[in-house]
Amino acid sequence: MQQRFAAHEVLETQEALRSKHAEIEMHGLFAEMAQDPQLKDIIARHQRMIINAYQQGLNLLQGKGVNVSAQANQLRMMQPPSIGLNNPQMTTPNPHPSRLSDMTISTIMLNWHKAGSAIGMLWAAECVDPDIRQYHVNGANNCQQMAYETWQYMNARGYYQAPQLADHTMNTMIGAYQNQPVLV
Repeated sequence: MQQRFAAHEVLETQEALRSKHAEIEMHGLFAEMAQDPQLKDIIARHQRMIINAYQQGLNLLQGKGVNVSAQANQLRMMQPPSIGLNNPQMTTPNPHPSRLSDMTISTIMLNWHKAGSAIGMLWAAECVDPDIRQYHVNGANNCQQMAYETWQYMNARGYYQAPQLADHTMNTMIGAYQNQPVLV
């Protein structure tokens, strides 16, 4: 007998599978357009993770005994991030490109992964079946890991710089939380 799921679990999981389907194709297209070998490597690894998650979701819905226990970090950590602005400049967008730039590809990937993380956790919070819930938690976690790896790549290339507050401003803001006892 096939496992029974709540209607919203099936609808949200179907939405997740459609999104993963599109991500698999988009990553394939990005891999063809990317110029930087390091970006191509990131795209290929992300695509493999998404393919695995897609297949896992299909198997889960079809009742094929999928192990959806929490997954360990599968991505590589790059160099420490660069904090602060270093002569940031943006190129003029090309409204008629025949090929996307590495900056555009990585920006689309970053935004897609960030959105996937938020939406995946929202879907997980709506699920009553523990395996479907964990599947969406894993998807959200994979997305945030892929987003961070993509951001690291962008940061190293100067595509996404992280501004830093002046020391005085940062210390003032952090100091506002000192000596605040919590009464129980």
